[in-house]
Amino acid sequence: MALQRSDSAGYMTNLTARLFARAIDEALRETGVGVGALPVFFALARGEAMTQGALARFAAIEQPTMAATLTRLERDGLIMRKPDPDDGRRATITLTPAGRRLWPRIEAAALAVNARAMADLTPAERRTLLALLARVAAALGHRVEAG
Repeated sequence: MALQRSDSAGYMTNLTARLFARAIDEALRETGVGVGALPVFFALARGEAMTQGALARFAAIEQPTMAATLTRLERDGLIMRKPDPDDGRRATITLTPAGRRLWPRIEAAALAVNARAMADLTPAERRTLLALLARVAAALGHRVEAG
């Protein structure tokens, strides 16, 4: 018997990710920020500077993809790059004041979409789902940090 799409963790995860991305893009439309920039905002919202490499690892994406995302965010005045005091060949990246002002709207949009997606789950089911997804990510080589 052939594998059914609904029995495929890969298919269901990919489908869910695409639906999340579409919903978050729609919720973010008025901010001018796309879903691809969310990992940058989540990483930098704590106020710490990070390098492009660290951001790429945080987002689990390739360096060229992160570079393109950062170029767009810099062009839009939402991030700034400064020479790394420990290594002049690298730059550290932080949110600009405009990026920090935009963060609450971005976070609210992400929280709203997550709440909508999880609305039919009990609190215990939500915790279980997130724990299982973290384990699947770890099995595929990506450790999800808390917070």
